[in-house]
Amino acid sequence: MAKAKKGAKGGNKKNEIVIVGSKMKDAIRSSGCNVAGDAIEFLNEKVHAMIQGAVKRAQENGRKTVRGYDF
Repeated sequence: MAKAKKGAKGGNKKNEIVIVGSKMKDAIRSSGCNVAGDAIEFLNEKVHAMIQGAVKRAQENGRKTVRGYDF
């Protein structure tokens, strides 16, 4: 049986990064702004919250498929 993986900080489970950091940084820098080191973590949390909200809406509407308008 495979062992469960622990998070990087002794078992604290953080949300997996689901965005491409370099693409995010490129998009911000193309507007003439700099990118702080913690920006990707905070954006990732926002994306996870959006995903959870979309999943909840789909389930409340009796669907297993998340559609664009669920966001």
